[in-house]
Amino acid sequence: MTHRQAVWTMVAAAMLWSIAGVVTRQVEQAQAFELTFWRSGFNAIALVVLLSVLRGPVRLAAQLRGADARLWLSGLCWTVMFTAFMVALTLTSVAGVLVTMALAPLLTALVARAALGHRLPRRTWMAIGLAGAGIAWMYGSQLGSGDARQWLGTAVALAVPLAAAVNWTLLQHLRNVQGPAGDLMPAVLIGALLSALLTLPLAWPLTATAADVGWLALLGVAQLAVPCLMAVAAARVLSAPEIALLGLLEVVFGVSWAWLGAGEAPRPAELGGGGLVLGALVTHELIAMRTPPPGARNR
Repeated sequence: MTHRQAVWTMVAAAMLWSIAGVVTRQVEQAQAFELTFWRSGFNAIALVVLLSVLRGPVRLAAQLRGADARLWLSGLCWTVMFTAFMVALTLTSVAGVLVTMALAPLLTALVARAALGHRLPRRTWMAIGLAGAGIAWMYGSQLGSGDARQWLGTAVALAVPLAAAVNWTLLQHLRNVQGPAGDLMPAVLIGALLSALLTLPLAWPLTATAADVGWLALLGVAQLAVPCLMAVAAARVLSAPEIALLGLLEVVFGVSWAWLGAGEAPRPAELGGGGLVLGALVTHELIAMRTPPPGARNR
């Protein structure tokens, strides 16, 4: 995969991730932990099928049996991301959750620098700064309501970018490792299984209607299984901050879908902040595509 292909893969993944809010608003009966159980359960089923096709069932089973600490750490990160996101959506607005998740690039850059000693290009720092300004603009508007439920939703949502920062940094660390040791796609399946198992007792008794189950199956397959595997594949080419920055497109797309499909109109601050985030992404990637790789000038 070339850098440009990896960029477009992450854009497509962000587009698929972004439908979660608007689809969740169509659910009638299922609540917080039941939403998570059904979505994670369908995600796990889809991943078993997809990874069996990509890896072969025998190899997939061997990878899961021989999972080392790195695979389990990535799996736990996915568990937190899958679970906290859906619970947060039931406590606060789609925009509030997505704005909180948009802290991921800032946290990822800091974790990657601390854990891997990465020296980030100036363009990445500038893009993170501009995106951070947009996030602060949107985030401030969410905190002004004083609603305890929204504060709790924000606190739960904060677990998502924290787990994402660790996960993207781990993927970055292993992207040049060949063979099973560098293959973290099965970690997404581990995360889905753990999320479903942990939330089932809290979701019981199940109250979802047939329509609810259909919507949540859509989320499990199209909004989780497929884009998560796409993101893991792109992470073999892109740097951790680039992945996190491109993942911010989920904020712009997600707020738009919630506005158009569920009537959750964003505030002016959310529109202005989203514009800054999108501008930072476009500028960063255009510069990256025009900048030759290290050492190219010497050839």
